[in-house]
Amino acid sequence: MKKIALILTLALVSMSVFAGGAKWKSLFNGKNLKGWNVHGTEKWYVEDGLLVCESGPDEAYGYLSTDNNFDDFELELEFLQEADGNSGVFFRSTFEGTKVNGWQVEVAPPDHDTGGIYESYGRGWLVKIPDEKEDILKMGEWNKLKIRVDGGHVTTWLNGQQMVDIKDEKIAQGKGAIALQIHDGGGIKVKWRDIKVRKL
Repeated sequence: MKKIALILTLALVSMSVFAGGAKWKSLFNGKNLKGWNVHGTEKWYVEDGLLVCESGPDEAYGYLSTDNNFDDFELELEFLQEADGNSGVFFRSTFEGTKVNGWQVEVAPPDHDTGGIYESYGRGWLVKIPDEKEDILKMGEWNKLKIRVDGGHVTTWLNGQQMVDIKDEKIAQGKGAIALQIHDGGGIKVKWRDIKVRKL
């Protein structure tokens, strides 16, 4: 029995090493905003175990960023767009008030490139999604977004389907936090859940 237990233990260790050795870590506890920082006056709150972002009276940009920085990682989360869903997930980003330097994986209404990558206060769109992939987004339903950032190589998936895959020297040099966004203009409400990250 001891020999069998040892073999099983070694097998599990090997599997862990093969998978990169890192475990998934939840970034949202379902209770409060512990581990996150609010930027701006827009609304971020927890309701029924979900993280909610909603436009406030200023109808301005708003961000919720992680306390910690993440360089190379895989991120998975689910989002549900209510009303206008113009939002996004930022990576390797730094903040001065509501001015952000970094890169955004778009979360937007249909036909607006959810899963594409945009560089804020820089080059703008780095890559949009192909038109034939616009119907992968399910407006008014839960969608699963996955982001992998490894050096300057970024890949995104929406509902299990790859959306974009790029390599970029400037991204490779970036450092910073993961963040969620509320776009300006008002009327935006998005719910988030199951936000987890795994370092590479």
